[in-house]
Amino acid sequence: MVTLCKPAVSVPEHVITMEETLDLARSRHEGHPQLALALRLISNTGVARRHLVQPVEETLRHPGFEERNLRYEAEAKARVPAVVREALENAALRPADIDMIVYVSCTGFMMPSMTAWMINTMGFPSHTRQVPIAQLGCAAGGAAINRAHDFCMAYPDANVLIVACEFCSLCYQPTDIGVGSLLSNGLFGDAVAAAVVRGRGGTGIALERNSSHLVPDTEDWIAYSVRATGFHFLLDKRVPATMEPLAPALREIAGAHGWDVGALDFYIVHAGGPRILDDLSRFLDVPPEVFRFSRATLTEYGNIASAVVLDAVRRLFEEGGQPEGARGILAGFGPGITAEMCVGRWAGAPLTPEPSLGARRIVGYAPPFRPVRTAA
Repeated sequence: MVTLCKPAVSVPEHVITMEETLDLARSRHEGHPQLALALRLISNTGVARRHLVQPVEETLRHPGFEERNLRYEAEAKARVPAVVREALENAALRPADIDMIVYVSCTGFMMPSMTAWMINTMGFPSHTRQVPIAQLGCAAGGAAINRAHDFCMAYPDANVLIVACEFCSLCYQPTDIGVGSLLSNGLFGDAVAAAVVRGRGGTGIALERNSSHLVPDTEDWIAYSVRATGFHFLLDKRVPATMEPLAPALREIAGAHGWDVGALDFYIVHAGGPRILDDLSRFLDVPPEVFRFSRATLTEYGNIASAVVLDAVRRLFEEGGQPEGARGILAGFGPGITAEMCVGRWAGAPLTPEPSLGARRIVGYAPPFRPVRTAA
């Protein structure tokens, strides 16, 4: 039984509220012909606050792509270890027990990947497989879960560590003033998340089936234009309506498993914006409350890209989990337009609900793990 264990999530210490975001938009884009529209769209996101790796005044400054990417690498190395350690503890495993690391991020670039750095500094075995994913955007959280599921199905005794590291604020481009860019400036936040998928044992979501779906001829709806100044995010106005073609794909994966997608016990989906959740509620014929975990992530952290799905799973755990055998679906949506989906059941003893404290804000570098030596 392949089980997704409780994720760990960390958000940075610098906070920007919705009110501050709107004030900045007014002051920086006074006279913009579509400012009123942008302000209304930002207000309608439902995002109360977002967390940033830098103070707002530094975020608004663009020192160049090279310095931005160096900042990404430094922040990743400082913030990832503590989150990984917590995820391993949640799964009752050690670094020596991990057979593959899937690292997903679309907001910075490193080669070798962070996976190589983690193996060298955190005590993971030198034979640990590395799967860095950089170009699936927000869908990568679902893709990471699915690739971990596939690997554990092929190697039933294996364990996979998933890490999502997204510093969206490092992609801020002050010269991009289209309505889509202004909306993005008020929507995306920063976070690091990690979780373990165990091939055997563990409490959480027992993964049973996964699939992918790409909506034809939509590859330019969510995209990056890579320029001398870095990643410029392109968001087509048609994106909010993508749940109409994607809802049948969710219905199909559930139906192939013999389940009715409108009659499941829990739903974990990528919260790209409130309309995504509202439309899914309508097209799947389920009450809006079923998306409460995703909506809470959007409200408290904004769209944290590939980390959204893992944070929503964390919230499911902290609500107390589910009764044994409860059925659910997970889905991440991103560029392509791509959906990465899986279905599974709750496995393990019901949990005691934890205090709702939100994600831990972990700052600074955590000491590397000591390698665990086992007898030959």
